[in-house]
Amino acid sequence: MTASPASPAESPKRRMPRAARTRQLLDTAWALIGDEGTDALTLGRLADAAGVSKPIVYDHFGTRNGLLVALYQDYDARQTALFADAIDKARPTLQEKARVIASSYVSCVVSQGREMSGVIASLNGSPELTAVKREYQHAFMDMCAGILAPFTGPAGVSGASLWAMMGAADALSEAAADGEIADSDACEELLQVILSMVKRSK
Repeated sequence: MTASPASPAESPKRRMPRAARTRQLLDTAWALIGDEGTDALTLGRLADAAGVSKPIVYDHFGTRNGLLVALYQDYDARQTALFADAIDKARPTLQEKARVIASSYVSCVVSQGREMSGVIASLNGSPELTAVKREYQHAFMDMCAGILAPFTGPAGVSGASLWAMMGAADALSEAAADGEIADSDACEELLQVILSMVKRSK
């Protein structure tokens, strides 16, 4: 007698593609942080919330810091996409491109919310955060150099000027996020820093 085909309920579960699983785990992690705070986020807690085994979570992130870095990268990727879209829509003038750079950076920091602030706080002092922050700083400065290149002298904006812009952007954005200055004032001051930087490059 031949065996009857297995019913759908008896069929083995299909594995979720790795990219889709990573997306599911990150979305679940963001939800956990929003509900319970970053301190509650562990790999085991994430596995329970996502309905998967702990080895799956460890395979994707390795350590808790690995998970936090992945969340940082996920947030940065979304902000970079928004930044690129805003730049594409801006009029092709120095004033407008510089204004988008300034306003996008400030609004990114101000709007990051409790979830992202908790991720960064948990990673502070870690070599993982130092490495990923430096990577994204270089990427942002490279984007800005390219955006501003049509308005600079032949040599473009210097590396020292770009680092000075980064320092101003971080300080002004953090002051706005802490309520020390208005968001609009932070954007305007950073705009002037960028315009001055381009002017000095000519």
